[in-house]
Amino acid sequence: MDYESFLYRKTQHTSDSGFDPVWMPDMLFDFQKYLVEWAVRRGRSAILSDCGTGKSAMQLVWAENVARKTNGRVLILAPLAVGPQTVREGEKFGVEVVNRREDIEANDRIVVTNYERLHYFHAADFGGVVCDESSILKGLGGATRKQVTRFLSKIQYRLLCTATAAPNDYVELGTHSEALGELSHSEMLTRFFRQLDDKGQKRERSLQQEADAIIDANPNYFKKLAYRVSQTIGQWRLKHHAVDEFWRWVASWARACRMPSDLGFNDGRFRLPDLNERDHVIKPAEPPPGMLFNIPACGLFEEREERKRTLQDRCEFAAELVNHDRPAVVWCHANPEGDVLEEIIPDGKQIAGKTPEDTRLSLYEDFVNGNQRVLILKPKIGAWGLNWQHCNHVVQFATHSYEQAYQSIRRCYRFGQKRPVTVDTIATEGEVRVLENMRRKAERATLMFDALVKHMRNVLTIEQTNDYTNPVHVASWIGQTRKDS
Repeated sequence: MDYESFLYRKTQHTSDSGFDPVWMPDMLFDFQKYLVEWAVRRGRSAILSDCGTGKSAMQLVWAENVARKTNGRVLILAPLAVGPQTVREGEKFGVEVVNRREDIEANDRIVVTNYERLHYFHAADFGGVVCDESSILKGLGGATRKQVTRFLSKIQYRLLCTATAAPNDYVELGTHSEALGELSHSEMLTRFFRQLDDKGQKRERSLQQEADAIIDANPNYFKKLAYRVSQTIGQWRLKHHAVDEFWRWVASWARACRMPSDLGFNDGRFRLPDLNERDHVIKPAEPPPGMLFNIPACGLFEEREERKRTLQDRCEFAAELVNHDRPAVVWCHANPEGDVLEEIIPDGKQIAGKTPEDTRLSLYEDFVNGNQRVLILKPKIGAWGLNWQHCNHVVQFATHSYEQAYQSIRRCYRFGQKRPVTVDTIATEGEVRVLENMRRKAERATLMFDALVKHMRNVLTIEQTNDYTNPVHVASWIGQTRKDS
């Protein structure tokens, strides 16, 4: 190995391990063709594309290319309810997909199943694998995540697809990198991040507070601070001199976009209707015990107590909001909330953790087909991957989890939605800080994604080459023969 090859390997910008596409249907938009062609040539990659941009179509075309090239099978891993939806998408785009719960059959080419049933399948039976809604990898238990990662490590061609709501989520980037065979999460930390001692963590918190104060006073200034305030995870901070290299490394195996224009294409039909967000701060019937009036909860313990105390008030208000004849989805965060909502909403049905798989699938289908008007469920159960453009009314309770709130809204507010979408967010007087934090995270996530897309676009303009030699300008007097005096 020569020195230039050694340096190139140290950059972690691995070369493509895929092939030229063998099938590219005309049904794809230009930006979708670009992403699929790049992913097929890359071999192992991630498409971080926003909700409704056609990730299902892209992953199906990618899977068809791999199946044709290898003359083998491709496995698509997806959340439970997304399996039947993927089969329907395949019929629409002319790709044959079968939904299997355990065993495959001899004629199967592209198979879809849910993550929880992966242990029924063998990696040797597949030439490629797709992880749909791959952001859930970070939420899976350690054993399940390791099982998925080990399964993927045995397969040559891999594709991860997700809509990244929080681009500063380094944990998610680490799990994706590891699943693709790039750096593991721990290797990513040690290469690009610096571990902080107690003094360093205290200094970072102080800098974060200063940045928050500046942002609150001048929100536009956040664009200049986007990376500065998003470079810390726990006791790790992104090295200041490694910011460009970090995102250049991410761009070597991932592409991110919210709209086609993020990749330099025309947005065309990818324009969303209006989003009407309404915040409702309700006053509970009774103040907290020992108090004369309601005050904002301070800390997670008080917030949990506030939610328990005001459960009936919040659920009754939500039931009143969906008291109409249109489809609606109500997102809750606890089983008691779902039970009360199901009881007081006449035509509402709940999907809970205890709901059998067959019943869940039946309720999802009934909701999409119009046979079930109101669906009640938790974000962690159904907020990923489902297409509900037929519904334009979302009701949710305030939460600190921006990702769950974002994904919950995006089930209905996505490309393909023809009507304005109304989102009602309910909080009590004791939860006003939760609501404020929720709105603050939404604003900053938008700005951070702006910074991420801009940074990745700049990275992609840099030609990756093995030439590490810069031209040297030599002074005119060097090399001249010195005349003896």
